[in-house]
Amino acid sequence: MALADGVFAIALTLLVLDLSIGPGLSDEEYHDALRELLPNLGAYAISLIVLAGFWRENRMLFHGVRQVDAQVITLTLLGLGLAALVPFPTVLVAEYGHESISVVIYSAVVAALGAVHLALLLVIARRPWLSGDEKPLRDVRISALEMGSTVAVFVVTIPLALAVGPAAMWWWLVLIPVKVWLGRRSTAG
Repeated sequence: MALADGVFAIALTLLVLDLSIGPGLSDEEYHDALRELLPNLGAYAISLIVLAGFWRENRMLFHGVRQVDAQVITLTLLGLGLAALVPFPTVLVAEYGHESISVVIYSAVVAALGAVHLALLLVIARRPWLSGDEKPLRDVRISALEMGSTVAVFVVTIPLALAVGPAAMWWWLVLIPVKVWLGRRSTAG
């Protein structure tokens, strides 16, 4: 957990490094620089939400886990590597958001991270001896739906971006009502 917390904290910190405005600007240059920074702030906000969600999922996945095996370690390291990679496609979306390939790369990284988390959920759920108890099937299903919805939305964005361009990023907003609905289902049970 400490390693995962550290990787997510560093990835979140790296997101902010591209947010800067040079010194010694005139008032007009300063206002222009602020306007030019807006895409970076938007990409930062999206990636902050994405990484925070994955960090929360990661902590949930390992809550109560007392031991791990080689497969869990391998999937965890793959997931942490992908989480550490998120600042790179964030810069691509911020600086080259008008290019479809930037949206494709960002979507692929997020979808891959989500797929790794989904795989971890299924591996841990099928091995109750790792945590000493078996999670209720309903909880595993809701978590799998939540993680799967993230993967599905970002996977669908890939061909969508190739077909309609960077506007495909708007498709990511579908996750808001989906996550709200799934959150209500998990608290209703």
